[in-house]
Amino acid sequence: MNAPLVTLDNVTLGYERHPAVHHLGGAIERGAMLAVVGPNGGGKSTLIAGLAGQMRPMQGSVDLHGLARRGIAVMPQRTMVHEDFPISVLEVVTSGLWRRIGPWGRIGSDLRARIDVALARVHLAGFERRAVATLSRGQLQRVLFARMLLQDAPLVLLDEPFTAVDSATTHHMLRLIHEINEAGTTVVAVLHDLDQVRSHFSQTLLLARHAIAWGPTGEVLGRDNLEAAQRLSEAWDEDAARCLWEDAA
Repeated sequence: MNAPLVTLDNVTLGYERHPAVHHLGGAIERGAMLAVVGPNGGGKSTLIAGLAGQMRPMQGSVDLHGLARRGIAVMPQRTMVHEDFPISVLEVVTSGLWRRIGPWGRIGSDLRARIDVALARVHLAGFERRAVATLSRGQLQRVLFARMLLQDAPLVLLDEPFTAVDSATTHHMLRLIHEINEAGTTVVAVLHDLDQVRSHFSQTLLLARHAIAWGPTGEVLGRDNLEAAQRLSEAWDEDAARCLWEDAA
């Protein structure tokens, strides 16, 4: 078992004091390939936001074991790029270097070479001057993936990276995810395709606001666990009272 990169201790995350993830505890090992699965509304994207430091826990703590926030790269479910905004592929990908050089830093020949390599890895060499508004959904996802590659982060968080993406793009991106993982990057990905999870991710967290199971994928995705997650999702009440710990705090 590898040392933990991230440890969650009784973490509750939510919006306007209404929890979306309840009392989650566990560790993400260094070098892990961890899939996060569960029903819609089960808190998966909220967990990604919590791991990225985009929201503070309502309770509990997230221990990064010395990993700086700049060492986390996020590919969000909803793109930060307005697709009708007049911005080029090169400008979007180059923004992956902002933490290193700042928004006005100079792109020297060495960094430009890294940009070219990142675009080539996602099969978009020659697209540098294309406006993102002219791209297909799959091409845009590959642009965002190239941006993420440039960050060279020890921890990568992917929130439904294959939504509305064709099968060829999905296959290629999965291969790249394996490549960065084999190079030492820890990968956490929110996914819906359980066959995909079984084929590519050794560890899985089944989340339905509470953790149903967290561990080896084959054990987590057993019938009993999946049925338990389904039962919980069917029993959710969006107007339920706040979590009891809040009133006791």
